Amino acid sequence: MNFLEISSQEKIVNIFPINREIINSNKYIIMATSNGIIKKSNLKDFENVRRSGLIAISLKKGDLLRQVSETSGEDEVVLVTQKGQAIRFKEKEIRPMGRVASGVRGIGLKPGGEDKVISMGILKTRIAKPSLKAEPKSEKAQDFLLVVTENGYGKRTALEEYKLQRRGGMGLRTARVTPKTGDLAASAILHGGEEDLIVISQKGQVIRTKINSISKLSRATQGVRIMKLKEDKVASIVCI
Repeated sequence: MNFLEISSQEKIVNIFPINREIINSNKYIIMATSNGIIKKSNLKDFENVRRSGLIAISLKKGDLLRQVSETSGEDEVVLVTQKGQAIRFKEKEIRPMGRVASGVRGIGLKPGGEDKVISMGILKTRIAKPSLKAEPKSEKAQDFLLVVTENGYGKRTALEEYKLQRRGGMGLRTARVTPKTGDLAASAILHGGEEDLIVISQKGQVIRTKINSISKLSRATQGVRIMKLKEDKVASIVCI
């Protein structure tokens, strides 16, 4: 409250640093909501932000902003839900919108309101480097989707198992959710440079483990235990 002039009903959901060079380039921010709505706006729309803030998205009743990320305009988006669904689509399927726009459907959720989007990952476009000889298959860069459940289960799944789809679909199964695992709590895209995973619980318990120790499993599996919890749940993760 002493740093930003926001009302007591507002909560911070995401922060990321930017500089003038990024603002003046052709970059975007993408916003994802709990109800599967997604919106893309040009960073230039936020060049001059008042201390009291600006409206970035118009939310419908019952919806909440879940995550915000910076994109290049050529990336891919991965949305993950708490009941174990995920969708991967090209960023180009979202047209840029003004600040007060509501956005468009990113992933379809089953009726009843039981499922919600928990996270959004941005798959950055890789720039191919010229080479005189073919790169060995074992050395080929590979991206993974890491998912962690409320009860401390997790796994890595190769992103090549998630075919590109059209925005707004129901997506694919990314994890088998059971009473033992609990709902999905968090996810992250791994590009290969990350070494450790830090998991934090709702009651403040923290563990740090090597990412290469987390099992690589297919989409429709529940994962393995990576954190032991007692009357507690996973709140957040970060990969470093």
